[in-house]
Amino acid sequence: MTDNLTKTTRVLYNAQCPVCNFEIKHYARYSSDKALPLGFDDLNSDALTNWDLTADQAARRLYVLHNGAVTSGIEGFLVLWAQMPRYRWLGRLVACPGIKQIASALYDYALAPIIYRWHLRRQARLAHKEHP
Repeated sequence: MTDNLTKTTRVLYNAQCPVCNFEIKHYARYSSDKALPLGFDDLNSDALTNWDLTADQAARRLYVLHNGAVTSGIEGFLVLWAQMPRYRWLGRLVACPGIKQIASALYDYALAPIIYRWHLRRQARLAHKEHP
């Protein structure tokens, strides 16, 4: 799902993560249907070299590049949702004081760490299969 570098907003995600892949593929289909200038880069591809992040850093959370600025986590989702008409209401809601702090805490201290641990387990299983 790697797009060219001319997209004004680009998302770095882990296509090997079932949760991440499901959500980002949904956004990619929507943006393609609406001809939105969004690009989606799998951290497991050569596209990672464009991000100035290690694969481990990238696997820990969602990253969004918009107009030259990189954001991550809930801030990244807010930037992404602002680019998609269907999700702008969600971005405005999550950006509200109080809700944003709660959403950020949930993402930073629960969701992202859980998803990252799943990623590490998948990586360990793959390594074990390759080198039993």
